[in-house]
Amino acid sequence: MRRLALFALPAVLFAASAPARTPSDTPDAAPVVAAERAFAADAPSMGIAGSFNKWSVPDAIVIAGGRAQRIGEVYPDRPRPPDEPLLEWWPNFAGIARSGDLGFTTGGVAVNGQRAGHYFTVWQRQTDGSWKWVYDGGSGASAADVPGPDTEPVILPVGPELLEVRLPGQPASTTPRADRAMAEVKAREATLAEAAALDQRAAHLAVMADNGRLYVAPLAPAIGRAAFEEALSGWPATFRFGPTEGGGASAYGDLVWTFGPAAWTRDGQARTGHYVRLWQHQTWGWRIVLAQLIPAPPAPPAD
Repeated sequence: MRRLALFALPAVLFAASAPARTPSDTPDAAPVVAAERAFAADAPSMGIAGSFNKWSVPDAIVIAGGRAQRIGEVYPDRPRPPDEPLLEWWPNFAGIARSGDLGFTTGGVAVNGQRAGHYFTVWQRQTDGSWKWVYDGGSGASAADVPGPDTEPVILPVGPELLEVRLPGQPASTTPRADRAMAEVKAREATLAEAAALDQRAAHLAVMADNGRLYVAPLAPAIGRAAFEEALSGWPATFRFGPTEGGGASAYGDLVWTFGPAAWTRDGQARTGHYVRLWQHQTWGWRIVLAQLIPAPPAPPAD
């Protein structure tokens, strides 16, 4: 199963390297979906390490063993071992930034033909026009009933055009949109963390996009407000979310992905892990369009 894990790591911000489109252009998410499918198609012959390295940037983040690591640390590039399980995955939900430089897909995962969860990949367009992924993470959310590989994914609508608002006589900001977007989302995450320490269900419901998705393992992906309300009851009542550790923003500043540490208590046991979120600037401001929690492996029992 495609898995990821995050831990204390210097912030890694993957700024968009490709030039931004004009706001009037509406990009198509098809190239991002095509890149994901090509990535998946390479796995049977190249193996997990081979396909993951081929399709990622060198500093791409994967999550394994309870901490964030670079792709080469988790998957040293090598031929596929004869006994490696067959890993398959396919997109069910995808989207792209208005600037056409940052996108994502998420969908079902199967191991040796048995559905085993979901993946979430963040893609970045390179200067040569190709697509490489910068983050890949797994979730134990059930894939039993999601559409199969022969279906087309649901596409998240591109966010609305962003207006530059400033007082008369005030100069235009010289800070790149991507940097401003990341700063705004970090502020939203700090507010979310404060609220989640008291009531995580209410805190998440306040920022989830109506057209977003929420992964609460082992439940199926929650889609829509009624499903969010039910799924969030499956998480602990409170979380301790740490500050944003890393992520990236589109050049236009409408799409941002983040990750950071999380801690909680379940059945009297202290647990840790990381949150991973995808934020989109929608009509009413920043909203989460995908959220997942990646638990770290439980601590071994004391002797």
